[in-house]
Amino acid sequence: MKVVSLIREKTGYIVSPKSIFDVQVKRIHEYKRQLLNILGIVYRYKKMKEMTAEGRKCKFAPRVCIFGGKAFSTYVQAKRIVKFITDVGATINHDTDIGDLLKVVFIPDYNVSVAEVLIPASELSQHIRPNFPKCVQ
Repeated sequence: MKVVSLIREKTGYIVSPKSIFDVQVKRIHEYKRQLLNILGIVYRYKKMKEMTAEGRKCKFAPRVCIFGGKAFSTYVQAKRIVKFITDVGATINHDTDIGDLLKVVFIPDYNVSVAEVLIPASELSQHIRPNFPKCVQ
């Protein structure tokens, strides 16, 4: 799979081609809600850690969360968001308890060539927007 090779080439992480590819690629900005997405991933990771290994395998399908985009060089908050995403990714990706059930990667130098590989491979594309109806459980 091209996307697996791209992730390994750009980030050094090895991901399973059998994973769900959850993609959010766009310009890095607070109103684009990458921060909300990564906080949701942190919550998912916390819930996974609270479960037994058998429980995790029953409840969660393997997922690779892919972020990409560019930020203005003077936009400090966007740089902090990218740093937070990469730090969360480093923590989750090196957790042997979680294994391939959850991976987080930030693709540096996002451009059209990268988009040509990522977008067709995405099985879940995050378009988080405000005023979305609250889900009922």
